[in-house]
Amino acid sequence: MEKELFIKKYTEVIQEGNAAVFAGAGTSVDAGFVNWKELVRPFSEEINLDIDKETDLIGVAQYYINSKMGNRGTVNQKIINQFSSSDAETDVMNILTRLPISTYWTTNYDEVIENGLEKNNRRGDIKRKVDDLAINIYDSDAIVYKMHGDIRSPQDAVISKDDYERYGEKNSLFVTALRGDLVSKTFLFVGFSFEDPNLESILGKVNVLLGDNKREHYCIQRTVLRKDYKTKKEYDYAKIKQGLKIIDLKRYGIETVLVNDYTEIPQLLLEIEREYFKNTIFISGSISDYNENWSEEKVNQYCYDLSSFLISKDYKIISGFGLGIGSSVINGALDQIYKTKYRHVAEHLGLFPFPQNANGEKSLKECWTENREQMISESGVCIFLFGNKLVDGKVELASGMMEEFQIAKEKGKIIIPIASTGFAAKEIYDEMKQSGEYSYLDNYWETLETEKDFTKVFSTIDKIVNEVR
Repeated sequence: MEKELFIKKYTEVIQEGNAAVFAGAGTSVDAGFVNWKELVRPFSEEINLDIDKETDLIGVAQYYINSKMGNRGTVNQKIINQFSSSDAETDVMNILTRLPISTYWTTNYDEVIENGLEKNNRRGDIKRKVDDLAINIYDSDAIVYKMHGDIRSPQDAVISKDDYERYGEKNSLFVTALRGDLVSKTFLFVGFSFEDPNLESILGKVNVLLGDNKREHYCIQRTVLRKDYKTKKEYDYAKIKQGLKIIDLKRYGIETVLVNDYTEIPQLLLEIEREYFKNTIFISGSISDYNENWSEEKVNQYCYDLSSFLISKDYKIISGFGLGIGSSVINGALDQIYKTKYRHVAEHLGLFPFPQNANGEKSLKECWTENREQMISESGVCIFLFGNKLVDGKVELASGMMEEFQIAKEKGKIIIPIASTGFAAKEIYDEMKQSGEYSYLDNYWETLETEKDFTKVFSTIDKIVNEVR
């Protein structure tokens, strides 16, 4: 599957709330953890096997345990030693846990997913063992299913052939939960080789049950490269095998996205994040001094109509309660939500009121800057309206709005200044037009500066956003 199509489709699934992630060992390598082969290598050496010649790593682990007369104490200690870092994180999982995805599955023992959720201020409900499935954590943002166990209970980790053979009996509820998610959610498999017997068995059963009605899922894999092989013959063989594997994955509804290097994966995920946030619009603006062109009544109506229009087009609005415009923006959004969106306010409106008192650790100005950073980080598009304030009875440009413009520039957001509203919005417009760096506005500069008709301006905003998607 082409990367552009994958980005578009998976972004849509996230917006619909139906996305899930399945993380394999490859997602934890950048945190310094070993992959399966390196985990098993010392065991193979002790029983005189060459791990580089072995493909059945689960079998090797079983041979080692057999050599210890069934005692897996050394294996448990190895798991603790290799995966016990409590603050491990990776770019891939930091991005994936930043996105509003509520379901994560993994075969990894480490806590990289948990750390990613915590770093992104999201509360995880971690299912480490079957007993955890019956207990739900209140107000959690995501569920993490650790189907092969966890560093905290290495004795229960799934690692040997024995463990795999008994998995369906001991962990049947995990199997049932995964089957249900594979039916109802769209998965992104990342860091996976698809050699896991449990996963292959579950995918096969879902495939039989659903036939041609299965959901589409995605996986990211690195393409086979010539430099990885000593001879061209080995490379050609690996290339053929990868092609056959890609075709085989289609049986399960899994489309493969190929990258040339693993370092491309974070960039690919960042593109998804950028696309997702293009549906979220931050309205920046304030006004304290009105004039003959913009009376208080007209400003209120303009802001009300704008937010109502954006909600009707299925955008999410973020507002910081800008002075003089905030109430109208919120009222317009709420009225439209109550009419057409089943009163699901949080899905369509995000509110970030500015703190009015310093918290003792930071100055009020620092708190305001943090609030602006947060609002803009959670938006893909920033609209700038009006922008004046009264200082000692004199009208000045709104400095907070100019700061928000600078933050939006630094974060690479889509910026739309409505210059026809004047003040800071006009100042921002002039700077952007002079820079020549905003080609997505080339067909709309005149409309943004001179158009007085509310409806035409709002339609122009919608056109701009749709063109940059």
